[in-house]
Amino acid sequence: MCGNNMSAPLPAIVPAARKATAAVIFLHGLGDTGHGWAEAFAGIRSSHIKYICPHAFDIIGLSPDSLEDETGIKQAAENVKALIDQEVKNGIPSNRIILGGFSQGGALSLYTALTTQQKLAGVTALSCWLPLRASFPQGPIGGVNRDISILQCHGDLDPLVPLMFGSLTAEKLKTLVNPANVTFRTYAGMMHSSCQQEMMDIKQFIDKLLPPID
Repeated sequence: MCGNNMSAPLPAIVPAARKATAAVIFLHGLGDTGHGWAEAFAGIRSSHIKYICPHAFDIIGLSPDSLEDETGIKQAAENVKALIDQEVKNGIPSNRIILGGFSQGGALSLYTALTTQQKLAGVTALSCWLPLRASFPQGPIGGVNRDISILQCHGDLDPLVPLMFGSLTAEKLKTLVNPANVTFRTYAGMMHSSCQQEMMDIKQFIDKLLPPID
């Protein structure tokens, strides 16, 4: 095999069943790959939406209680912005793209959406928190995503990212973007994982924000 072995593997993709007019970019958690999430999205897919689940988004020190790796988080956010740009080049406008993620992937999706100049359709942030929170203003953010729709989901028995981190994040998000567009859902008995009801809530959120246009 020739070429640079350091390049990240190609993302796991659930292609649209017809012409893709919208996309979901979803970032996995620590030590995972995009494959499991691609399978989960295949189960709730809509025919005009492409679902992209990149691999290798492990950021050292991105957990709610560790010293945050500011350089690593900012570099990872640039990588996500490049993925969004790639889809725009493929003909999907950024306002037809939802960014999402689980655990540290969710943290990264929130950080990216709040700092990018690309107007996005929304964010699905699962079992996560807002990283580098001290770097955000006390009041609303400027920029194109101050009215962005955010669906934040959390299990009430999460042992790794306690529910408290999720609810504090939701409160902070309501000060940064239009609070009417921030939804925080909790799932009884769910740990640091996902569940069928959560996936159905995600499907409803995605399909509402990214309806077919033809």
